[in-house]
Parts: sequence; structure tokens; C-alpha cells
Amino acid sequence: MTRPFDQMRYEPGSGETVRQATRLDAIQGRFDPWLLISFFALAGLGVVMVASSSIAIGENHEVGPFYFLVRHLLFLACGMGLAFVAMRVELKTLDQNSQLMLLLCFVLLLLVFVPGIGSSVNGARRWLQLVVVKFQAVEAVKLLFILWLASYLVRFRDQVNATWPAMLKPLGVSVALVALILMQPDFGSSSLLLAITAGMLVLGGVNMPRMFGPVLVGLPVLAMIAIAEPYRMRRFTSFVDPWADPFGSGYQLTNALMAVGRGEWFGVGLGGSVQKLAYLPEAHTDFIMAVIAEELGFAGVCLVIGLYALLVGRAFWVGLKCVEMRRHFAGYCAFGIALWIALQSLVSIGVNLGLLPTKGLTLPLISSGGSSVLMTCAAIGVLLRVSYELDRAERQVARLRGEAAQPSTGSPAMSQPIPADVAAERGTSRLRQRVEPGLGKSGLGKSGPGRSVPGNNVLGLRKTT
Repeated sequence: MTRPFDQMRYEPGSGETVRQATRLDAIQGRFDPWLLISFFALAGLGVVMVASSSIAIGENHEVGPFYFLVRHLLFLACGMGLAFVAMRVELKTLDQNSQLMLLLCFVLLLLVFVPGIGSSVNGARRWLQLVVVKFQAVEAVKLLFILWLASYLVRFRDQVNATWPAMLKPLGVSVALVALILMQPDFGSSSLLLAITAGMLVLGGVNMPRMFGPVLVGLPVLAMIAIAEPYRMRRFTSFVDPWADPFGSGYQLTNALMAVGRGEWFGVGLGGSVQKLAYLPEAHTDFIMAVIAEELGFAGVCLVIGLYALLVGRAFWVGLKCVEMRRHFAGYCAFGIALWIALQSLVSIGVNLGLLPTKGLTLPLISSGGSSVLMTCAAIGVLLRVSYELDRAERQVARLRGEAAQPSTGSPAMSQPIPADVAAERGTSRLRQRVEPGLGKSGLGKSGPGRSVPGNNVLGLRKTT
């Protein structure tokens, strides 16, 4: 009596049978080196620039010149710990708990309004008081919502592309979250969350003509919300002409532009910024890019943009490779995290260079900020886990293809055909036609009305007899 091919394989001349499943499970992947390089480079640059930009601020607040640097290093160390934990968690575990993550999003945003738990700073209720530190709830919501939306797009991929209710549900969830965020208020994070939602729906294969309707309705509503508050209107008018009121509404932007202008090509030298001493507000957080431009010049700005381009571009590439291998949840997670980092860094850099109205968004991994550093590191950990599982799957596929190409030895175990259900479960079926990968409706393939089977037809081998 012979055993199935995917469980036992006969080694000629050895007289032993070896479990193929065990050998496949023993194959390990590796983390994408370009993601690691860009991550550590941005984090290292952030440590240097926080140290440079926060010395005068610490002395003005009488907390010591290195207070903000030590604080940033502590949060970065905790963030590295979160990244390590995220790198060890299987993506299927995140997928299975996506509904709990969505519930946690609403719980976190509601807790900021609970007396004794929520904390108010300058009239904004955005923080949770956690013993000795404050945590900004919306930073965790960004990552949790991306993971939930990735799981939703996998479970209802075909319906999202074909029906209105399936497309409107994630939009409705994001609008509900945005409503809670606007009550804090935090217009910048609200806009960012909506942009991430729209981007992930587009990359998930939503029907574009249907998408235009909500966008055409949502943009005027956002514009009305933006101009409803007088301080937001002042920010917009100061952005158009900051020099009209350089000591009032245009104070931040005019000092940021002066810092950028002083930097010229190669900057005034590390630590030589004048604007950070007493003129540029929030020089170590929201306007740290202006300090980089002053001290490192145009070359430093290009370096920062290049590192973000490497990180985001590599994340999109990893996501695309995952989708091609039918690992849709992993691919959508990579897309969402890439959109988050790309949009937030774009807005922060644009504000510092006078290209966008002033918004309170930090520069990911560079600006000083506990909550932002922690959750960005956790997101990078998830992204590295995606690259690890992708590399492991590619190595397993290469092993299976190599064994499939070996000539038959004539042994019963080698000559027995592979059961179709076993092969489909292992993702190595040679009884199915090749389905070319793609990002559109026709290219993603179907596996029934619900979630596609992970790893199904991962090899994409042509039908053989």
C-alpha cells in the first residue's frame, strides 16, 4: 500500500521514505534587505536630527538639552520591540483576528472621551493616559484599520468589484472612524485615513466608475469641514500668502521657508541651524524637515526623499509579488502600509516646503513623537513579515518545481498520481490550467463566492497528462 506523494517520497538507494511536508515546512524565508536598509537608515537619521533640533527646545523648557533625544531613543527601542513581535506573528493570525481589530479601533477612539482615561492637550482630546506616558489613539487605529481592510478585500474581493453594498461597507466604516477622529479634532489624520481607504480599494480591484460617486460627494464635504473652523481657514490663507502676516498666522511657514532657503545646496552643517534655536515652532516634530533642509541642504532633502521612495517602492513591489502568488491578504497589507507611509511623509514634507497647508502630521521614523514612532515601527514589522512569508513561499515553490522536474525513478511512490484535493491544498496542483496574475477583476482569479483559498494554484503549472 503506497502513501500519497505529498506525504512520502522514496529516496532511491537509501531504502527510506522521507516526509516531503516536513522538508517544506523546514524551509525558512528571509526578510527583505532593502526594507531593512531603508528602515534603519530612516531611524538612524531620525535619531541624529532629533538630537540636533531639540537641544534648544529642551533648554527652553528647562528639562535638559538631551531630554527629547533620550525620550525618542526610548520610544524607538520600544518600537523596535513591537517590530520584532510583529515580525514573529503569522499573517494568518492577523487575518483571523481582523474583526477584533476593527472593534478595537472604535474602542480606542471612544476611550479618548472617557474622563480619567482620555487626556486633553491644547483643547484636543487625542491621547490616552497610560500610567506614565500618553498614547495617541489614532496612530494605532491607522495600522489596525489597514489590517482589517486587507482582510475584508480578500473575503469580498469579487463582490467589491461587482456590487455597491460590498464597496460602500468599508467606506462607511472609514467614515464612522473619521467622524470620531474629527470630534477630537484631528483633520489631518482623518484625511489620511480616507485617502488610505480609497487607495486600498483601487488596488483591491474596485470598479472605478462606482468609486467616482463617493469621491465626488466626499471631497466637497471635506472642504466644508476644513473651512468650518476659523483656525483651519487661517491656515489655508496663510499657506497662500504667509508673508502677509509673518508674525501671526504665517509665522510657522515663514520661518520654515527661511530655514529651507538658508540651507542652499549642502546646508550650513549639522547642528548649525539658527531657526531651530527660538524661531521655528515644533522644530523636532512637525517641522523637522525644515531643520534637515537648513543643516543638510538640498542634498539632505533628496536623501530623505530617496529613502522614503526606496521604502515605499519596495513595499509596493513586495505587495505586487504577493498578489501574483495569490497571497492577497499579505499583498493588501503591504499596499496599505506603503500608502500610509507615502501619504504621511508626502504631506509632512509638503508642509515644511510650503507646498501644502499646515497639518499636524509627523515625518515617519524621523520626527520625535512617541505614538507615531511606536506604530510606524510596528507597521514596518508587519511589512517585514510579509516579505519573509513571500520569500519562504518562493523557496517552497522552487523546491517543488525542482522535484516535479526530476525524472521518475520507477518506484510506486513516485509513479502514483497526485490526488487533486491534496495537491490543491498544498498549492501544487498540476491538474489546473495556468491563471496569469494581475490586479484587475479578471486577473486575480476566483475561488468561490467568498475568500480565495490561500496558496491555490500558487505554482501556476500548466496542465499535464
